[in-house]
Amino acid sequence: MGKYLLALALCLFNLSVLAQVFDVPHADEASTRTLLVSTSNPRALVVLFPGGGGMVGIFDNGSVRSRHTFVRSMGLWAQYDIDAVLVDTPYDLGDLRRGNLRGREDHLTRVNEVIKFYQNKLHLPIWIFGHSMGTSTVTNYLNFSSSLAAQVKGGIIAGTIQTAMLNDEVSVPILAIHHKDDACSGTPVSASESIIFNRPKKFISQLEIVDGGISQGNVCDSFAYHGFNQTEPELVKRAAQFILSH
Repeated sequence: MGKYLLALALCLFNLSVLAQVFDVPHADEASTRTLLVSTSNPRALVVLFPGGGGMVGIFDNGSVRSRHTFVRSMGLWAQYDIDAVLVDTPYDLGDLRRGNLRGREDHLTRVNEVIKFYQNKLHLPIWIFGHSMGTSTVTNYLNFSSSLAAQVKGGIIAGTIQTAMLNDEVSVPILAIHHKDDACSGTPVSASESIIFNRPKKFISQLEIVDGGISQGNVCDSFAYHGFNQTEPELVKRAAQFILSH
């Protein structure tokens, strides 16, 4: 049933969206698979980097194996006239226990290839959004090079991991979203607070705290408060409002 979740969500939330699979080339190695969910008159594009090991399993027909927060909420972006891209990975990116590979040059190169691909394809302002371990992708990419960071309009992090950090040179607008009751030891609310409150005051920085929903299973999994279970509309709303106002 899991792989049909996205298709069902798109039908339920918005009948005008179109889902397409695009494989972004990567030298002579496996490509980076992405899923674009587009709307008729987009004002921006958000590129989504899920947590965990990052392998969400996008199938050729556009269905997705994972039930991650970003998969469950893909159909919600269209109401704000924002296109969304879900990014898969051909190899496990690790986690806080097994080792975090999201700072590897190969991974960050793939991120840059995805951004360039959609810049050329859609010509929209691009925002990068990471959840949980995906916040490491966003922060590492923005720290990697000022010239790379200049290719995106801004960054959003949610359920931030405690090891994530931003260099003082990163000048793009940053939004951090955290659930008030996130009980995962690796993603305390203080991780989001630290990034936002420690940024130079001259840069746009904002912290949003979400409440409500329910928590099921492991406190670090996608159906816990950590994964914004049943508060996905609020998560997307706050991110969309930030994107459209900057």
